[in-house]
Amino acid sequence: MEIGKLNKRIQLQYEAKVSDGMGGFTTTWTDLGDPIWAAIWPTSAKDITALNSTTLEVTHRIRIRFRSSFKSSWRIKFGNRYFAIVSILNPEEKNEWLDLMCKESA
Repeated sequence: MEIGKLNKRIQLQYEAKVSDGMGGFTTTWTDLGDPIWAAIWPTSAKDITALNSTTLEVTHRIRIRFRSSFKSSWRIKFGNRYFAIVSILNPEEKNEWLDLMCKESA
């Protein structure tokens, strides 16, 4: 893959639990380091009908440079859009790229 195709800036985020001071906690998302370059491709879309409402679920493949430590519990922020990571692929096991199969979330 040509480096020029990594033309989108994304932010990796992890879930953090912050104490609310009353014995409970609030879940927040925290940025993980600086934004990184990525390529984003939509791969499929489907309508989901539940409780008399229809929503559209779009899945994407997001490619980034290889990282030795990466967790599927993280999410990706791209502008004002968020993507939940469904699976992580290392194409041809070459440790050059990671393909993140994602589901766009609200």
